[in-house]
Amino acid sequence: MTGTSEPGPMTLRFATDIDVDTIAALHAERISEGFLVTLGPSFLRRLYRRIVRSSRAFVLVADGPARPREVRGFIAVADNTGALYREFLLHDGVAVVFAAGRGVLRAPRSMWETLRYGLADGPDAPGAEVLATAVAAECARRGVGTQLVRTAVEEMRRRGAVSARVVTAVGNVGALRAYEHGGFHPCGTDQVHRGVPQQLLVWP
Repeated sequence: MTGTSEPGPMTLRFATDIDVDTIAALHAERISEGFLVTLGPSFLRRLYRRIVRSSRAFVLVADGPARPREVRGFIAVADNTGALYREFLLHDGVAVVFAAGRGVLRAPRSMWETLRYGLADGPDAPGAEVLATAVAAECARRGVGTQLVRTAVEEMRRRGAVSARVVTAVGNVGALRAYEHGGFHPCGTDQVHRGVPQQLLVWP
C-alpha cells in the first residue's frame, strides 16, 4: 500500500508492536485536547498495543520517505468498537487501572462516559469506527491523512464492513477535509462527553 506526497513517497503498512511507542507519542502530540491523553503515556501505549494485536481492529501507519519505518502518521480502526473495548478491559483492565489511576481520579465522569460510549449496545452502538487519526506536524497538508483514511476504508470493506463512523472536534478543518476526501460525509454532531459536541461523519 503506497501513497504519494511531497517531498517523497509515503509507504502505508499495518502497524506492529514495534510502532506502538511512536503511535502513542504521535497521538499525545497531535490529539492533545482529547480525554485519553490525560490518562498518560502508559495508558496510550497499552491501548494501541491492544489495537495493533486485536483481530477486531487494525492500525495503519504512514512511513516517511527519509528512513524506513519512520512513522509520520497513523489511523486506528475498530471493526466493532464495543468488542474491542471488551477485549481491552479483559486483557488490560487491571494494568490500565494502575497506568491511568490518577487520570481516572481527576475525571471519573469522563472515564465513565468513555466506557458507556464504547460498550453501548443496540442500534446506537458505534459498530465499525475510526478511533483516531494523526499526522506529524511537518507532514500536514500533504494528503497523508486522506491517504490513510482511503486505505482504511478499503481495509474495512475487505473485512466486510458496510458502514463506519468517526467523531472529531468541531472546527478541526484538517481532519474534516481528510475524512471527507477519504469517503466520509458529515452527519450532524454527537457527544461522547457531556457538553462537548463533536462532528460526526459516516461512511458511505
